[in-house]
Amino acid sequence: MLTESERATIQEWNDFVAKIPPSLAELRNGLDSFLQRYNSDPPEIGAIHENVELREGLKADVLVPKGAGPHPVMIYVHGGAWIACSPRTHRKLAQQFAAAGYLTINLDYRLAPESPFPAGFEDCVFAAKWTAKNAARWNGDATRIAMGGDSAGGNLTAAALAALSEDSEAPRFSAGVLIYGVFDFSALLERSSNRAMTEGFARAYLGSQYPAALTDPRVSPLQAVKPGALPPCFIICGTADELVPESLTMAQALSNARIPYELHILPDMPHGFMQSNQLSGCEKGLRLMFEFLRPQV
Repeated sequence: MLTESERATIQEWNDFVAKIPPSLAELRNGLDSFLQRYNSDPPEIGAIHENVELREGLKADVLVPKGAGPHPVMIYVHGGAWIACSPRTHRKLAQQFAAAGYLTINLDYRLAPESPFPAGFEDCVFAAKWTAKNAARWNGDATRIAMGGDSAGGNLTAAALAALSEDSEAPRFSAGVLIYGVFDFSALLERSSNRAMTEGFARAYLGSQYPAALTDPRVSPLQAVKPGALPPCFIICGTADELVPESLTMAQALSNARIPYELHILPDMPHGFMQSNQLSGCEKGLRLMFEFLRPQV
């Protein structure tokens, strides 16, 4: 049962969502400002290297754990509906990976609508290969590498992992972390309680390729699931999140393909709860996630 403090935290988020600003600039600034409250009191880590250039136009924050290593590696892909947020908005969540011992690449991929699909997807694929070649610079062990993300980042993570599995020159991933992601755009549009907003995000992300690309497996990675397409996956969502069916259908697809996974649907938790340490589900979700990752990576 939620505490009064938790109800207040969730209500603040719901109030923000109900008053999403009309312009893209205002939306980005509003999210950046709102999410900073979730980044207070980050855990201590070894070092932070901001804006490391992976290639022209693509950067990441590199978060180094304490200790000598070699460290397992996590590539983290932030959420934000493909059009907003950054490593800065998700800094604390990324630092929690580093505090748990993972060399963390907090990716600053290109956003739509300025850079529509496949820009962000291609950035994730490139970052995976770059990380495998460069992790040793910070005592990372590229033979133990995972990728994870929340919301739009969960979508990009699943899509990138599936594409990388088809590339003989790509690194082999030990695990995927899919935090309340979107995995089937067409199904989401059909059941969305706010189709206009959901369709707006899809149109912004896909640009001129909307609606033809909705079933592209790089956009709807549920279409890409088959034996060997993904490493063992951790899937988490909350019952107060409209994306619960996305997590359930992805888990079923992984089961059908005989890909190991863990699925956790936490009571009363809303979208974004893994960023908010004010919510009990965040602490539980982090514990479950690291318990899953520890033997995998």
